Amino acid sequence: MGAIFQSLGRTITAGVVLLLVIMAIAGTYASVGNMDWWRFFFRWLHVLSGVMWIGLLWYFNFVQTPSMPKIPDEQKPAVSKVIAPAALFWFRWGAMSTIITGLLLAWMNGYLVQALSLQKGVHAIGLGMWLGAIMWFNVWFIIWPNQKKALGIVTVTPEEKAKAAKLAGMTSRINTMLSIPMLYCMVAQQNGGL
Repeated sequence: MGAIFQSLGRTITAGVVLLLVIMAIAGTYASVGNMDWWRFFFRWLHVLSGVMWIGLLWYFNFVQTPSMPKIPDEQKPAVSKVIAPAALFWFRWGAMSTIITGLLLAWMNGYLVQALSLQKGVHAIGLGMWLGAIMWFNVWFIIWPNQKKALGIVTVTPEEKAKAAKLAGMTSRINTMLSIPMLYCMVAQQNGGL
């Protein structure tokens, strides 16, 4: 059993196997062929992706950024050269997966255009979608390009590096702020919160 948890790949595989066992016990394999099951499956993928994305966003803002001033200078490269690039990889691809599965889910449920145009009845999810789209844009076109400069992945002058770090940090804080109403809107659509 210990060998499973010593490898992330084996741990994830075990999670998928456990899920398949639970699905077998619940008898959900019979419904795999119908559209309702696929809508549910894409909602699950959307939530799974969103947990990865927003979890890392909050890790950066609640843990890593506030902790950096407390870390001795000689230990900071461990974060900036090893941990941050790996976390940013999963962060940006979590954002991509979240937006793709969200758009697919809205299309599968027949409300994509209505939600994006903020029509009555789907305005909550529409607001959440727009907030999520802004956040996704920020990740791919502001945070990531500037983090590459700030982390030294792209060579720039010290002044450009400092400016990039500040812009990436501020945009990350904007995304943290937007994540609060975005998550509320996403949940409110199904539960009458707006």
